[in-house]
Amino acid sequence: MGADDVDVTDIMRIILGDIPWIFLVEVVIRIFFVYLLLMVSMRLMGKRMANTMSSVEIAALVSMAAAIGVPVLAPERGLLPAVIIALIVVAVHRLIAHYSYKKQKFETLAQGDLSVLVEDGQLLLDVMKLNRITRERLFAEFRSLGLTNLGRIRRSYLEASGNFTTMIYEEEKPGLSIIPRWDEEFLEEQPKAENIYACGSCGVLTKDAKRTEFECPDCGHQDWLDAIIT
Repeated sequence: MGADDVDVTDIMRIILGDIPWIFLVEVVIRIFFVYLLLMVSMRLMGKRMANTMSSVEIAALVSMAAAIGVPVLAPERGLLPAVIIALIVVAVHRLIAHYSYKKQKFETLAQGDLSVLVEDGQLLLDVMKLNRITRERLFAEFRSLGLTNLGRIRRSYLEASGNFTTMIYEEEKPGLSIIPRWDEEFLEEQPKAENIYACGSCGVLTKDAKRTEFECPDCGHQDWLDAIIT
């Protein structure tokens, strides 16, 4: 488009751009496809990608940004397609919010559900693998709460938003130390639980010393350590 083609009084060009009206039908199809693609991508990338915003909100935000950006930078593109996209995004988002409020199953489908990562001091490794959460990532979260012992964790949830929620026992409990193994000085300072051993992989406890000669019955690893109590 040359300078001679720009006419500030051409209202139809400003609103519609240099495209036929039938292109608006394609716009509707495109935005639905992009919205669905973003939703699926967010779910596949995991909950931590969403963190403070839900996947629905992020998909809506990105769709809005894409809708607004093109006509602003391209003079041959009209504003009307962007308005239609924005209206569709807002309508779909409000529709999802409405049905999510009424039906929990639909909310779980759209927003995702929480996952239990730790139960009574034991790591649920299959759930962690499914959500792509490593032990060290989870242990770092617990250490930030001032905890040093996996046994103190009653439940740890990965919320649909990507945040962690941890519930702890107030009393002392034996369990696997969550201090990094390279920090030997700190590990030596931790009080050992008498005749209790913890699996270094999942944290399951045993009082049977002979059992440490075999693989863990829960996770299949043979990595037994002295349990600590704090």
